[in-house]
Amino acid sequence: MTAARGTVHAGALFGARGGTVPIPGAVAGTVGRVPRRVAVMSVHTSPLEQPGTGDAGGMNVYIAETAREMARRGIEVEVFTRATSSDQPPIAELAPGVLVRHVPAGPFEPLGRHELPAQMCAFTAGVLRAEAFHPPGYYDLVHSHYWVSGQVGWLASGRWNVPLVHTAHTLAKVKNAALADGDTPEPRTRVFGEQQVVDEADRLVANTDVEARQLVELYGAVPGTVRAVSPGVDLRSFTPGSTSAARDRLGIPQDAVVLAFAGRIQPLKAPDVLLRAAAELVRRDPELARRLVVLVVGGPSGTGLEQPEGLKELADQLGIAANTRFLPPQPASELARMFRAADVVAVPSYNESFGLVALEAQACGTPVVAAEVGGLPTAVAHRISGLLVPSHRADDWANALAAVACDTGYRAELSAGAVDHARGFSWRRTTDALLAVYASAVTEYEHAMRTSQEAS
Repeated sequence: MTAARGTVHAGALFGARGGTVPIPGAVAGTVGRVPRRVAVMSVHTSPLEQPGTGDAGGMNVYIAETAREMARRGIEVEVFTRATSSDQPPIAELAPGVLVRHVPAGPFEPLGRHELPAQMCAFTAGVLRAEAFHPPGYYDLVHSHYWVSGQVGWLASGRWNVPLVHTAHTLAKVKNAALADGDTPEPRTRVFGEQQVVDEADRLVANTDVEARQLVELYGAVPGTVRAVSPGVDLRSFTPGSTSAARDRLGIPQDAVVLAFAGRIQPLKAPDVLLRAAAELVRRDPELARRLVVLVVGGPSGTGLEQPEGLKELADQLGIAANTRFLPPQPASELARMFRAADVVAVPSYNESFGLVALEAQACGTPVVAAEVGGLPTAVAHRISGLLVPSHRADDWANALAAVACDTGYRAELSAGAVDHARGFSWRRTTDALLAVYASAVTEYEHAMRTSQEAS
């Protein structure tokens, strides 16, 4: 808890915004002052970007969906992100009540994550400059996403005298403990930066109980500051539908065996595991080559940019190039159609803090075969909505994929379980829990500030 930072704005302590109210749908008995204006830090990627390429992924979806849900409840949200083009307007509306501020910091072009720390001074200056045009106490809380944003959030929250809530999304120590072959370890700079944010944040939001334990055990987080809040899924866009119609639209034969992957093309996400498993299935049953379709949706990012054609070259080497279709990142409606066309969706990542793609596929009624890592055992209910694989070996993955894709009865059973499981997650539920975290952070912070003032 860092309530003693800086000089207190009267508005931060005694402003009329908000009130002491219970949080709908949150943990029973949770009360506190609900913030009425939240500053969200998302330095390295914008919620306006298409998930699936560059650095855009599940975090983008998370920020956009929770911001929209907060705005529906009358909470104003402003997202600060780095401007990557001179054509971007200074301010854009994501949805009514949700603004995205493009902050100039460095060149007007995408930067790799390892290049971003050098721009944090410029970015922070832009954030503080934007707030300076408002009256004191304009923002009630800062929520930062990913460690570089946490660095900015730490400084901004101290300057504005408001609590800092931080969501890591991924952790360097966890990623480095489970690297894919040939992948590059996260630098010490990031480890140090994450530790600083963990030490300074008033609340840490983890995607799962597993991540919450990792924050405590690996980073020494104070257990009382950590809250596990599961992400949700857009249950309006991702719904069950006709497999036949989806395949017709995509030009896929009705009798095809369809395996799918959606996500950024990089070693961490391990799409190569799916290709190797598909090749193993063909090796076991050469007749399957006539019916097999492997859909890969996404674009290269991170270390995947070092060999942007590497996955296509691998498909050719494995002899399944003719069976593999590479598609660019898709909007939600088209992604849902692809999920409906598939017999199974593979999520073979080496690490996932949660795995939104797994939930989206299940919401469409498609079983998921996922790696038993990170938050995926929460996102996928083993033998109920899909299967979890404890290794990345091609033969283990071939066994699991075949068990689902080639057994109509079992697939139908898992499909029903997938829909039921996904319905337990929604962005409304996620936002309820986030607002409970916000309320407790604001209330505790203001109480500490009052106590400090009275003592002085």
